[in-house]
Amino acid sequence: MGYLVGVTVLWAFSFSLIGVYLAGQVDSYFAVAMRVVLAALVFLPFLRPGLLRGRQRLALMGLGAVQLGVMYIFFYQSFLLLSVPEVLLFTIFTPLYITLLDDALFGRFTPFYLLTAALAVLGAGVIRYDGLDSGFLLGFLVVQGANLCFALGQVGYRRLSAELPESLPRHSVFAWFYLGALGVVLPAFALLGNTSALPTTGLQWGVLLWLGLVASGVGYFLWNLGATRVDAGALAIMNNALIPAGLVVNLVIWNRDADLVRLVLGGAIIAGSLWLNERWIKRRALQAV
Repeated sequence: MGYLVGVTVLWAFSFSLIGVYLAGQVDSYFAVAMRVVLAALVFLPFLRPGLLRGRQRLALMGLGAVQLGVMYIFFYQSFLLLSVPEVLLFTIFTPLYITLLDDALFGRFTPFYLLTAALAVLGAGVIRYDGLDSGFLLGFLVVQGANLCFALGQVGYRRLSAELPESLPRHSVFAWFYLGALGVVLPAFALLGNTSALPTTGLQWGVLLWLGLVASGVGYFLWNLGATRVDAGALAIMNNALIPAGLVVNLVIWNRDADLVRLVLGGAIIAGSLWLNERWIKRRALQAV
């Protein structure tokens, strides 16, 4: 859980950095490609190819391609179809996908996880809901594509990690994850990128370096590592804990308007769902003794 909490704080800053310094100024496909290239450079020096079999390497590359590559393409396209509040609102369904996919991949069904994930969605909705415009169905489906990719990447890594020896140093193989993502984002930039909208200031390059080396590099490694050390319910809830964290950072540092009542209420619902999930896990463990 410590990994997930730490990355939540890290990514909370990233949203504001993107919104203030990159969005509408730097080509989104270039920004995504640069982030993944830098993240790959962080882990390539540690790569030991012989630690994974060919099938496992391909699986890890596939997870990176889906969780980072395809997810980012869906996510950035959604802003062409929806207003920002609508995009933010529609991302709150990720916890539901995580619980359902995790049960499907591990061959079980846990209704309680679905309940706590739904509470996390409710809390995020309280914070983010700001009305909807007509004609949003296509945009909704595109955002759900991004949500499904992000959820599938997390749950898929949990499933793959369960097959690997506990003694395997995860940082020595994680470069395959980013190499898989590069197989998606580099062709996307080549085909769809706008080379006339590259970074023009040292600040923009600095933000990209931070997002690539730290937020994408260290962040995704620790997030996926944390995903293997908690239950599916806690992972699902933490996916929406980023919402109040991001709003708090934006409010405190950049003084953007935020509905504090809705922020506190929604955050309390998300925290309550996490508490409820932990209580249920502990009770089940005691019953099993």
